[in-house]
Amino acid sequence: MREIIIAGNWKLNGTIPETESLLKGLLDGNSQNDKVTVLVCPPYTSLHYAHKLLEGSHIKLGAQDMSAHEKGAYTGEISADMLLTVGARYVILGHSERRQYHAETDELVNAKAKLALAKGLRPIICVGELLEQRERNQTEEVVGTQVAGTLSGFTAEMVQQSVIAYEPVWAIGTGKTATPEMAQEVHKFIRERVAAVDSNAAQTLPILYGGSVKPGNAAGLLEQPDIDGALVGGASLKAADFIGIINAV
Repeated sequence: MREIIIAGNWKLNGTIPETESLLKGLLDGNSQNDKVTVLVCPPYTSLHYAHKLLEGSHIKLGAQDMSAHEKGAYTGEISADMLLTVGARYVILGHSERRQYHAETDELVNAKAKLALAKGLRPIICVGELLEQRERNQTEEVVGTQVAGTLSGFTAEMVQQSVIAYEPVWAIGTGKTATPEMAQEVHKFIRERVAAVDSNAAQTLPILYGGSVKPGNAAGLLEQPDIDGALVGGASLKAADFIGIINAV
């Protein structure tokens, strides 16, 4: 069986007081599920405090991005070593919002992922198509190119240490969700593409779905054979909703 991961991407949310309130809600609630790896990704400024609050708990900690540089004159950047020193063990890379608003390319995401792995961080590599690309039947072309580009030069071991998240851009924060069958079709396609690197690694690789995942639609998505969890946006900001998704597994 593949690892099941439910990850919360808080995006540009989470002051210190908000971080304390949300994590307290998760820790006090029924957020532990032996079948699930639970992960939260607060903003940089809350990572150290979140690490202290979560120490010894079942909830793991990740960051929302990192620099492709190890150190140096790169104002505003956050390095892998910095993330490790504040307790992060995962990092989201190549999210559609980074691609859209910060012009991130597959090549840059690939460089970040390789550095993350070399440093001991586990990358969650995001791929997904725009609405107009889906309407033109370009989903496989777009997603296939992203998978090939972001995993370029990966060994089987590197694939085994990674996570992929399929996030159709048209479903992120819009309230629209791919049907379980639509999502499964793309997840299966991604696994087949990863098999070009290594077939065994492709079978163990967790592939998460992201895009307006809620307690009400989580079970239908998670029961699909190639969907191994969820990368949750808005619903991860409410403890009850996030716990509902965890318990949908």
